[in-house]
Amino acid sequence: MAFRSFMQIALIEAQQAGLRGEVPVGAVVVLDGEVVAKAGNRTRELSDPTAHAEVLAIRAACAALGSERLIGHDLYVTLEPCAICAGTIAAARIDRLYYGASDPKSGGVAHGAMVFSHPQCHHVPQVYGGLSERASEALLKEFFAARRG
Repeated sequence: MAFRSFMQIALIEAQQAGLRGEVPVGAVVVLDGEVVAKAGNRTRELSDPTAHAEVLAIRAACAALGSERLIGHDLYVTLEPCAICAGTIAAARIDRLYYGASDPKSGGVAHGAMVFSHPQCHHVPQVYGGLSERASEALLKEFFAARRG
């Protein structure tokens, strides 16, 4: 089967999060080429520091499946997951993680905690960074520039 990216859907979720005043990050859970769940950040809206796009999309996918494990699923996210999200990805047993922009400040995959490299990490997905990187970065830069404005 040829690779098909679902990053455009994640970018739409990120844009919608930005319009709600949230940091513009979006995530999509996919199984066999079908979108199972999608979400954008809602930490401010829900007054919940764990309401990151990845966590919300994984929660919705698990609820839809009726299982805490998402074996065989892919996750597309516009920003390198933080340590909280990387831990959630590992716990959910996501097979493949695709992310857009790197996050040297708060990332937990290629930067910072590097959760998947830790010996206590029980599951490590295949990781592909840089997918729609420019579009993901642009959303974040525009959002924070407007906040500083």
